[in-house]
Amino acid sequence: MTRHQSLDRRRFITTSGAVAAALGSSAFFPAWARNGTAGSTASALAAPGTLTGNDIALTIGDSHFATGGRAGHAVTVNGTLPAPLIRLREGQSVRLSVKNTLAEQSSIHWHGLLLPFDMDGVPGVSFPGIDPGQTFVYDFPLIQSGTYWYHSHSGMQEAMGLYGPIVVDPAGGDDSYDREHVLVLSDFSTMHPHEQLRRLKRMGGYFNEQRQTIAGLLAGEGQSLSERLEWAAMRMDPTDISDVTGATYSFLINGHGNAENWTGMFAPGERVKLRVINASSMTNFNFRIPGLSLTVVAADGLAVQPVETDEVQIAIAETYDFIVTPVEQPAYGIIAEAIDRSGQVRATLATRMGVAAPIPTIRKRPLLGMRDMGMDMSGMDMGDTLDLSQPDAGSMDHSMSMRDPSVAPGVKMGPGVATLSPMPADRLGDVPTGLEDAGHRVLTYAQLRSATPNPDARLPSRQIDVHLTANMERYMWSIDGEDFASGPDPIPFRLNERVRVNLINDTMMPHPIHLHGHFFELVTGEPGHRPRKHTVNVLPGGKASFDLTADAVGDWAFHCHMLLHMHSGMMRVVTVRDTNHQDAGQHKPGKHDMNGHDMGGEG
Repeated sequence: MTRHQSLDRRRFITTSGAVAAALGSSAFFPAWARNGTAGSTASALAAPGTLTGNDIALTIGDSHFATGGRAGHAVTVNGTLPAPLIRLREGQSVRLSVKNTLAEQSSIHWHGLLLPFDMDGVPGVSFPGIDPGQTFVYDFPLIQSGTYWYHSHSGMQEAMGLYGPIVVDPAGGDDSYDREHVLVLSDFSTMHPHEQLRRLKRMGGYFNEQRQTIAGLLAGEGQSLSERLEWAAMRMDPTDISDVTGATYSFLINGHGNAENWTGMFAPGERVKLRVINASSMTNFNFRIPGLSLTVVAADGLAVQPVETDEVQIAIAETYDFIVTPVEQPAYGIIAEAIDRSGQVRATLATRMGVAAPIPTIRKRPLLGMRDMGMDMSGMDMGDTLDLSQPDAGSMDHSMSMRDPSVAPGVKMGPGVATLSPMPADRLGDVPTGLEDAGHRVLTYAQLRSATPNPDARLPSRQIDVHLTANMERYMWSIDGEDFASGPDPIPFRLNERVRVNLINDTMMPHPIHLHGHFFELVTGEPGHRPRKHTVNVLPGGKASFDLTADAVGDWAFHCHMLLHMHSGMMRVVTVRDTNHQDAGQHKPGKHDMNGHDMGGEG
């Protein structure tokens, strides 16, 4: 019996209700997420069970959830997982009354919505949080349209089910599609996320069951013996792509696993819009529909010039809108595959209930390479060696340090910084991790172009480097070498200044970085129609730059959206201040613990 097969106390207690839960599983799902939904049409936007209007009530509470034979504790909104679909219209104002019935503090963050910072929902940064038994009223106008989502920003509640979709319809309507389905991708484990973190602190690759083996070497699979020895000498693992994997996760689409087979209806020839949200806590998904092309029409809620592709890697916290046009085939499989290929989930687009699209064989698990170390090897002497343990000798003739402080003078060196990328390349045009040899079209950020002109044509007045740092073996995560709990200084901006931010990934994992309260322009392609996003996935060892117009006064969270990375310290506060009209009520954020509780003092 392996360690992953053993039952922890929580699973033992909850398994007794698994059978009953499975028999009545539809009660767990809001109407929009149930099997056989017809979706919405442009003329009938509010599907059954959708929450609409100017006043909406939400209740956060404890629940149980079952999928694929696993059952466990969940934290839900209005008793369902996913949470209810909130459908609003651009130009309206909304009051969302959120009651917390948990025995601990909670919160809701409205991911991607532009709103006053005190409505943003991050305890200890933008508001105090919602204490047990209390109700907080979020009140703000809708000044945008598109696909967004909401989730807890307290503790680990997001990983336990507190997430749901938001659709904001444009004020002028949208006739670009005939039918619409909302797809929420997620991961669910009966192991409490705090226990996941404890095990990862004990062994960084605890959930990785796809390591290279001697049997694989003898079969000619994976790296050669010399490559394996070189990586081992650097204490690096080319299979270490995801921290928490299918060893403990069930992967879900609208709360359904493979056995439950979520099914959405279509009629042949219809233009079907799919609003896809990655609400996972720790899983980037490769998204595809075998047999159908995906036309990308929006990214992170904002319209882009249509791009046709076959597969998209959707990072945690990103949203994409696709148009597909299914024909006479009775069923198409909607496939969301974990980036490390440790599992996948299939849902179905069908002309009638009772049919299920095939589940494809999981593809070969990927391996990281030198580029993922921050090494652009083109033109380099491959006889050079990488020395992880020694400081840089000031020469690259025979060795190259991967912990040379001179490449990152702003990083606070310490035990939490194991590596620094010596040659980080701009990777916005790269095919995402693991899809380099997909054999079909794969979307890159460089292919995205905004459908409307960028609102600020100014050149940046300055630039800053932000390093994503870690000691992966000890499971320590930080920004510029400082974890959030240590109370680092905020990253300051002046109101309406234009700044280029260079995100440099000094680790060998991708990081979906999210900035609250703003959209930024990815620096790719010619200026004018660059894609505007609120979240960007920074590939391993690489760099992603964006231009930011700091146009929203307040204190804003800025963090990796891998929940355990954020919880372990990969988070900062961004402050935007009107230096010409200082508000006496503005404050410098204090130190916070990783649940957002104010620890006092100034950061």
